[in-house]
Amino acid sequence: MLRLDGSPLSLEEIVGVAEDGESVALSVEALRRVDDARAVVDRIVAEDRVVYGVTTGFGRLADVRIPAEQVGRLQLNLVRSHACGVGAPLSIAETRALMLLRANVLALGFSGARREVVVLLVEMLNRGVHPIVPSRGSVGASGDLAPLAHLALTLIGEGACHGKTLADVGLTPLVLGAKEGLALLNGTQAIGAVGSLAMHRAQRLARLADLAGAMTLEALLGTPVPFDPRIHAARPHPGQIAVAEHLRDLLADSEIRESHRDNDPRVQDAYCLRCMPQVHGAVRGALDHAEAVFRVESGSATDNPLVFADAGHLVSGGNFHAAPLGYALDYAAIALTDLISISERRLDRLVNPDANEGLPPFLAREPGTMSGFMMAHVTVAALLSEAKVLAHPASVDSVPTSGGKEDHVSMGMTAALKLRQLVDLAERALAVELLAAAEGLEFRRPLRPGRGVERGYDAVRALVPEVTEDRPLGPDIERLAANLATLPCG
Repeated sequence: MLRLDGSPLSLEEIVGVAEDGESVALSVEALRRVDDARAVVDRIVAEDRVVYGVTTGFGRLADVRIPAEQVGRLQLNLVRSHACGVGAPLSIAETRALMLLRANVLALGFSGARREVVVLLVEMLNRGVHPIVPSRGSVGASGDLAPLAHLALTLIGEGACHGKTLADVGLTPLVLGAKEGLALLNGTQAIGAVGSLAMHRAQRLARLADLAGAMTLEALLGTPVPFDPRIHAARPHPGQIAVAEHLRDLLADSEIRESHRDNDPRVQDAYCLRCMPQVHGAVRGALDHAEAVFRVESGSATDNPLVFADAGHLVSGGNFHAAPLGYALDYAAIALTDLISISERRLDRLVNPDANEGLPPFLAREPGTMSGFMMAHVTVAALLSEAKVLAHPASVDSVPTSGGKEDHVSMGMTAALKLRQLVDLAERALAVELLAAAEGLEFRRPLRPGRGVERGYDAVRALVPEVTEDRPLGPDIERLAANLATLPCG
């Protein structure tokens, strides 16, 4: 069970709840903070003070004064009017991550909602009530208003769900009080949900790229010399050092390496083989940076205004602006695109008869009669081209909204959805390299590759047999891409 108290959450913790169904509980201290903040909001309403979003309208309508008897209706109308999302819904896992992250933000005690609000969110998670949340409609400032409005609709009994509803599991919808609609809508948690799950997959791909590259290097009779630890100690980027170590482990005890250690006329391998530590390591660095940004955000108050219970103040600011997340996601997207790019270059060397060190053209058993992996490389070329389009940063764009009041936005949700698409492309591109590298190793038998490479080869072959005759490779690619989590990646 994951206990929420507003502390930052790791990607593994988010995945545990979102994908594995781990249950969630709220800490006693978190509930105390929530109660203290709510007392401040109740006092403001009782004193009929003017505070944005509590006794005023929103955005361009912030100058409109709302009487005390209308504050509940104000919050209800906010939720209903902002539920303007369109497009395919978030996956159930992404929706669970959204609910988890929003509950954790409320647990910080800066939002001013009653404890019943965060308790209901947690109960929905634990009982499997999953709102249908359209994926399009957020510009990433004032937070993810549209997606979070669809989440809030379900809490008040008006939203659609995947399967079970509040009534099905015996939960009572909320009747919103002062500031509670705003507390549910202001925040970056839709970006956080989609981005966190995509980054978790991307981090695994960064490690799997080492395996794919090592398998390709063995099939091409490459050398592990560029992975000498002295080289990487002389340029001590952490990711580069980690990748070089991983490659050395994968290639250890290779019979293929010993077969060409002496009297090999080649001096150096191509960059796509020789520079794997530098490129794969930089990808790891970019993803580590993005993860660090998201970890901070997962334990951050992103509402407006914020309630500071110790002083009894509500203070307006802009913590809902998702620029930090948008930049991090765009950086991750650029890095992941380059991971596809270097993989495609290795694939070309496997199938290209001018570069594949004596392997059959296109890895075909009967070149000419058979085409082998010719079109599989074309598929990866198409994936890479699409990835390059998606690598364009979303965060460089901004469209003013709300009558010019919200005049600079992050487009962080666009960046998150792009990264999710890029991960899909990268999984398939790496699946093709793994299949082609495994096929290349067939032609080096009876010699065995390094221990780690052999384990990877066995895992690939457990899913896809060797290609002794031409057959449709599309299903093989999809099968391996869907099961990459079963491959050993260190």
